[in-house]
Amino acid sequence: MTTNYVLDDFDREILRRVQLDARVTGEDIGADIGLSAAAVQRRLKHLRKLGVITAEVAVVNPAAVGQAMTFIVGVELERERVDMLDAFRVAARADPNVQQCYYVTGEADFVLIVTAKDMDDFEVFTRRLLFDNANIRRFTTNVVMARDKVGTVVPV
Repeated sequence: MTTNYVLDDFDREILRRVQLDARVTGEDIGADIGLSAAAVQRRLKHLRKLGVITAEVAVVNPAAVGQAMTFIVGVELERERVDMLDAFRVAARADPNVQQCYYVTGEADFVLIVTAKDMDDFEVFTRRLLFDNANIRRFTTNVVMARDKVGTVVPV
């Protein structure tokens, strides 16, 4: 995002609306906030160009597509050299089971949010991404019992 650009109240309201429903029309937003549909579309285009809006996607219920289990995995690396960190990042980004990957402080170096069909599928994942990686010192796994809140909306 450009550091010189300051969001105004119209931008913030547009962002609130499209975060809840990316299919909302410029006409609907404009009618609610007092702008023309064309002005809303210009602002959306500008927010995309700046990188404020990074994607517009459909959020899929993992269980509805056979990914019934979710895991929170803490990963501790043997070495934290930049090339080793980057190699793990690349592998985590490329793995279809990894939904989120965070480089963190604390006991773990990375925290992953992982989905799997079942425990067997999760074991295949751990072998592929974790056990086969010589730079993984250890990892811990928490099984998610319930998805009480999963969000993508950022307060603006």
